[in-house]
Formats: sequence, C-alpha cells, structure tokens
Amino acid sequence: MAVEKEVSPHFDDFLFEWSTKFQFLVGGYGSGKSYHVALKLILKLLEEKRTALVVREVYDTHRDSTYSLLEELVIDLGLEGGIKCMTSPMQIRFPNGSKIIFKGMDRPQKLKSINNISIVWIEECSEVKYAGFKELLGRLRHPTLKLHMILSTNPVGEDNWSFKHFFKDEINNRLILDDADLYKKRTVVTNDTYYHHSTAEDNLFLPESYIIQLDELKDYDPDLYRIARKGHFGVNGVKVLPQFEVQPHDAVMKAISNIRSPIKRVGMDFGFEDSYNALVRLAVDHDKKILYIYWEYYKNKMTDDKTAQDIIEFKESRELIWAESAEPKTIQFFKQNGFNMRGAKKFGGSRLANTKKVKRFKQIVCSDQCTNTIAELKPLTYKKNKLDEIIKDEFNIDPHTFSAIWYALDGYEVSDLKGNGIRSFNKEKLGL
Repeated sequence: MAVEKEVSPHFDDFLFEWSTKFQFLVGGYGSGKSYHVALKLILKLLEEKRTALVVREVYDTHRDSTYSLLEELVIDLGLEGGIKCMTSPMQIRFPNGSKIIFKGMDRPQKLKSINNISIVWIEECSEVKYAGFKELLGRLRHPTLKLHMILSTNPVGEDNWSFKHFFKDEINNRLILDDADLYKKRTVVTNDTYYHHSTAEDNLFLPESYIIQLDELKDYDPDLYRIARKGHFGVNGVKVLPQFEVQPHDAVMKAISNIRSPIKRVGMDFGFEDSYNALVRLAVDHDKKILYIYWEYYKNKMTDDKTAQDIIEFKESRELIWAESAEPKTIQFFKQNGFNMRGAKKFGGSRLANTKKVKRFKQIVCSDQCTNTIAELKPLTYKKNKLDEIIKDEFNIDPHTFSAIWYALDGYEVSDLKGNGIRSFNKEKLGL
C-alpha cells in the first residue's frame, strides 16, 4: 500500500528510525513532535503486524489529542477505507491485523490485560510518574519483534524524572547526554536511544503569526519562552539563588585555602521521616562576598544515636555546630554526648531574613561532592501565590541544606552591598 504525505524535513530521518529501543523527542510548542510520531506509528503498523500502546497520564485526554490526531492522519492519507478508528473503546485497527490501543496511567489496572505490545508511545511523558514509566517498560514485550518505546514531551524542569533518566541526574552523578549537545546537534544517538529536538521553526506548516506570538513570550514570561519557543529544559520559576554554581571539589578547597581570613561555619537541620538531617560545612570569603559549601551529611530515618555515630568526627574536632533551635531536646542529646552544638536564633520573619542574607553573597560556590546540596539549591525556586506573585520565604521544595546554611550563618552578616563594607561580630555568636 503506497502512502504519500508531505512532512517537515527535520523529521525525515526520525520517521524511519527504528534501530534504537528508545526514541526521546523534546521540543517547543507547535514543533510537530506528536504529528510525526503519529505518522511514524501508522507507517510502521501498515508495514508490520504489531500492537502499539499509546499512553497518557489521564486516559480521557486521548480523545482530543492522540486519538484525534491519528484519526485525522488516517483520513488525510486516504486510508479510512482500510483502517478502522473505533471509539468504544478507543482503538485503531489495520487491515493486516495491526492495532493501536490507548491507555491512561490513571487506570493502571487496565494495563494488566494487555499482551504482545512491541511499541509504546508515551505522549507528554513528563506528566507520567517515574513508577508509571517503569511499569510500561515491563509491559513492553513480544516473543519475536524488536521492542521500541517513543517518548515525546515539551521540556519541563530539570527535576523531572524524564530529564534525570535520559539526560542528567546530578544527585546520582549520572550523565547520559548533556542536553546542550542535543540543542546544538538537533539529533543524537547514544545508549540505545535516539534523541530529537525541535522548535516551531521545524514545522513548515505553522503560520508565521504563531511563531511571532511565541517570540513575544520572551518579554513577559521567560520561563514559558524557554519551554515553548526554545524547547529547552531548565528551572521553572524564579531562582532563589541565581549566583549558585558548582565547581570541582579540589578547586573549591584550593580557593578556600587562598582566603586571607576565612570564616568557617557548620550548620545542621534536623529531620527524620520525610525530612532529612542535613549538616554542612561552609567557608566565607567576607572581603569578596563568596560563600563556599564544601562538605555535607544528608540522611533521614536516623535516630539521634546513629546520627551521632555518623558524625563523630565533629565530636572529636570540637567544631561548633549551629543547629535548628526548634529541637532543643535533640541539641541537648548531642551536647550530653560531647558535641559542641548550639541552637541558632529563630524569630518571626527569620526565614525571609536568612534567605535575604544568603542572597547577598556575590557568589555561592558548592563542591561537586555535595550532591544533595546541589540537588536542592541549584534548581530552588520561589513558590507563587494565586496572583502569580512570588512568596519570598516559601520555596518549591523544603530545602534542608538551605536551612542548615541559615543556621551556620547565625550571627554573621554579609555587609550590605550599598554600605561601607564594615563588619562586626558578636564573640559569643562566633563561639569564641
């Protein structure tokens, strides 16, 4: 059966690329990702007898998206006489016995009844949970046919599982592909995965007015501009610490050794079940207004006696630990067990005051060995209220390492950049 259809040149190779198990498509709005995945499926299922599973997080969203798109393509290709688009349940049947079935991750029990799936398309994969992705990998099986999973998405935050799994996971020190390389090369094949990046300019059938509308986002919604126009992953929202950067551990330690009069501090935030015990060592270059983070401890579900054993080096070194004063019993336990620990000052508005203090540093340099600090602080953004205004003392996550830094800096003031740079210290607060 001969089929002819005009396509965007940037998707030519993708349509017939079946050498890899995974195919990951990321791009901006209107780039043509979903259209070309749908066309690719139809062409493959006309050629070979297969069962393809199309998945979205919510089943009911298929009707006006993936199903509608596939049905439209069947009609455009003049194949409606042979390919049957059924609505109850949603299913597309081919004359050679191939079929496309549709499922939602909001109905996981429905996945148990499907067999011999050799192709899975996860549309808007970033909306599907990581557990759902792993469940679908288990459903992708066939006794003879080569297996394929296609994932398509608009880029979201770098904290999303799809970015961590297919690109970079800093907390576990995994690098599969630097997304900047993909934006430059547009297509990359590595690790049995075909990567494809696209923007609205790759869709030759978009009206110019749509692209102009996307360009206008740059002035009033830079986050959406990054996603919709550029098709780039990144951090969604207003960063709390835009001056935060990661450097190799040796370079950080060398920089600290070159500080004329380093101010070294230790801070600790307590946690147990869902929160964490976070302990950090800091060094401040007061003259240059640089904060260095060079050591961390980060664990939860730890009783105080086990934590004390983990951090026994502080008992031996007698380093002063500024800790969360809301836990006086915990502080007392550590003191009774030989640790030099004090409660940091907490007061109404201290979250905002401490956040502003840290933001006054010109640079915040973190050792690449402090993976949990990086994971929390590099993408940290402010929460927003219903009016889309940032809340200056609330964040998208509960950053335990940030709290530990607050406590470590108790009694220290970064001089106001508008002031005269003079600093003063309270000896008791410095532990002297």
